[in-house]
Amino acid sequence: MASPGLQHPGFLLSNLKADSSTKTLFHRCQDLVKIIEDYPAKELHAIFSWLVESVFGSLDGVLGGWNLRLLQSRCNDFPLVVEFLKPSGAMMKLVYKLQAEEYKYEVPVNYLPAPVKASIQEGVLPDCPLFHNRPHFPISGMLTLNMALNPFEFFMFYFASCLITPKNFSSGQHSATDSAYFVLVDMYLKYFLPTEESVPPSPFSDNRGSVSAPPARSSNISLAGYGIHSPSLLKHHIFHQPSVNADPAAQEIWRSETLLQMFVEVWLHHYSLEMYQKLQSPQEPFSPTEEHVLVVRLLVKHLHAFNNSQKPEQLSSSPTTHSHAHASPLEEFKRVVVQRFVQQKLFLFLQHCFGHWPLDASFRAVLETWLSFIQPWRYSEEKTTSPPAEGDRSDPDKWESFVEENLLVYTKLFQVFLNRALRMDLVNAKNALMVFRVAKVFAQPNLAEMIQKAEQLFLEPELVLHHRQPRGFLTPSQGGSFLSSRQRMVTDAVFRVKSHVYSLEGQDCQYKQMFGSELRAVVAKLIQIIAQARQTAKRISDQSTEAAANKSFLSWFTPSFSDMNNGLCGADLEDSSEFLKKTHEFLDRALENLCGIFKLSQSQLTQLLSSLTSSPADGESRLPDCIMGQYGLILTDLGRTQIINGLRRFDIQYQGDPELQPIRSYENALLVRFLYRMSSLLNNKFGGHMSRLCSRPDFLGRLGRHYLADSRVPCALTRSPTSPRWLDRKRSARVSLRPLASYRTLLLLLLCYALGAIFSYGPVSSTLFILTAAFLYAVVMAVFVDKLKTQ
Repeated sequence: MASPGLQHPGFLLSNLKADSSTKTLFHRCQDLVKIIEDYPAKELHAIFSWLVESVFGSLDGVLGGWNLRLLQSRCNDFPLVVEFLKPSGAMMKLVYKLQAEEYKYEVPVNYLPAPVKASIQEGVLPDCPLFHNRPHFPISGMLTLNMALNPFEFFMFYFASCLITPKNFSSGQHSATDSAYFVLVDMYLKYFLPTEESVPPSPFSDNRGSVSAPPARSSNISLAGYGIHSPSLLKHHIFHQPSVNADPAAQEIWRSETLLQMFVEVWLHHYSLEMYQKLQSPQEPFSPTEEHVLVVRLLVKHLHAFNNSQKPEQLSSSPTTHSHAHASPLEEFKRVVVQRFVQQKLFLFLQHCFGHWPLDASFRAVLETWLSFIQPWRYSEEKTTSPPAEGDRSDPDKWESFVEENLLVYTKLFQVFLNRALRMDLVNAKNALMVFRVAKVFAQPNLAEMIQKAEQLFLEPELVLHHRQPRGFLTPSQGGSFLSSRQRMVTDAVFRVKSHVYSLEGQDCQYKQMFGSELRAVVAKLIQIIAQARQTAKRISDQSTEAAANKSFLSWFTPSFSDMNNGLCGADLEDSSEFLKKTHEFLDRALENLCGIFKLSQSQLTQLLSSLTSSPADGESRLPDCIMGQYGLILTDLGRTQIINGLRRFDIQYQGDPELQPIRSYENALLVRFLYRMSSLLNNKFGGHMSRLCSRPDFLGRLGRHYLADSRVPCALTRSPTSPRWLDRKRSARVSLRPLASYRTLLLLLLCYALGAIFSYGPVSSTLFILTAAFLYAVVMAVFVDKLKTQ
């Protein structure tokens, strides 16, 4: 490659584009490291936008980039890619080089989160200071509104968007937590939001000195002349004020704040508060994936650890006190990071997931994200020789303020989860585990008492929170920042709880108490369903154990009714005895924890479960609750609940042609197909004769009906919600050779021939003996079975 000083600025970009299709990722990374080291910022500026897009993919998902979400640790390129993109790697050196020159890069507003895009398009300042005073129209055209971002912001926006941009991935299985993307997110969080030391200064510098923070932004947004109104009242943005930038420590904090705000906006801010309060759907439908939720959980866990790493003098005060005049910018950032930057958007994100996520085991990722957020004590960085006791970890003196400031995250999401649990199949071990996890978390010492106290504070009538808050109480969503002038903090716990609830639910909200009578009724219903599912799991487990004990050596050869049905429906791993035992264990412990949370005595529990002790005696009463419709039985809501929780079920049987049933594992596939053709040939040729034989009332008729299907025997289908017209269906007399394809039958024939050989009988003699034995067996069955039926 020619010397950097002799090349046209566009020549470098052309060479890199050509290499992207001919060189391997390993060699491309090596070339990029050398280019970033040798070339000046002016030429690197020309390739930066293309390079970022080629690494993370395009915002529309057409270009996949390096597929960081699919790149697993076992891949050969994994170490090289992580080394290139890590916070102190070559790519970040390129970002700092361009940051020092104050270059700007454009991002179309259409790719911003829906609430942010809607605000900008309406001419309203977005609630996130990151996007203040940024929109502008490109000189080339007036149709597309763009955002001008500095290199660090541009890089982080593409990195964050890589997670939510739909990509055309292959259908292969991959672990989300083992991908290069997940590892890089963890690296960025630990580097820019450190829990032990301060944020490392930029390891790179150019001739102008160290990289500085972006200049202060103006407090208004000018969109005049473009058909967009400028709002009359704009929230003042005080992000990186010049007076703060004079502090060297504050110069480095801007990267931490930018990274966090970019992650929160791109990953969480897809549902606006106004739409939530009006119970409306999002402006644009957005469905997070399980991988997305796992990354959000990683963010939540690290932010708790970051917040809990405050110095002891800072930990003694709650986030609402105002005794932090001498705190460093990083310590101040730690103090307010969860409440100001994450709480509202995470609550709306979880609320949407709880209400729209499918009722399957993948909900576990959402559940664990929620449980991680409401347990900040799990991520405390206390330096002790032994782990603290469970009661000490959730100490009310330390965590009471957190529960008060996040009351809805505890109570409202708990109520939504209860509604999900009522519709879940709790016989499934994975679903039972989720119920157990929630009950276990809320049963921790002191947690229920802290929630109940916060609810009592909210119900205090003395304090009335006015709709218009004084300017000193601006949150980040209202334009505030942790680096702004010290706010007038309120220490009254009543005001703290009410302000939290009203800010999310609105002034006219109807709060439902977690320990109120309405929710207790729902909990009682869940307890009954848990007990029913526990009984069902135990019954199925006992039946499986008994069936396994009764199996003989040749039982795997034997075709049975259960084999026929299981072959059609498929045997689920969750139905195995081991999983059913786990289900019973999880439900037992969940029941115990729920009783502890809501202070249910043994007598109250016995009264709740008294209606479940009696079991149906006759077979018909085991059917799900149904009503008769025009075309057969129709399940009621109660019947659906009974089926979902495994309380009752239909005895589903195969209703088609027995000869056309799927080939079983105990049958030879070639013999099944061959014997079916032979049977069809015989039935087509002698079908009339066989029907007349079976219709005779004498001994020959009875003998024929033993081997041939009797046309006078209807199919009794009374346990399945099928159409009545199937009840009258009759099968014509026919011969079936399919039993000869069974491995059991073949083994018995082989044993008979072997036994004949021992007694010096040849194959012909053995065959005659077998046919004679079969005929005599049929004669006995024809004579005595019919007599027993008539008595």
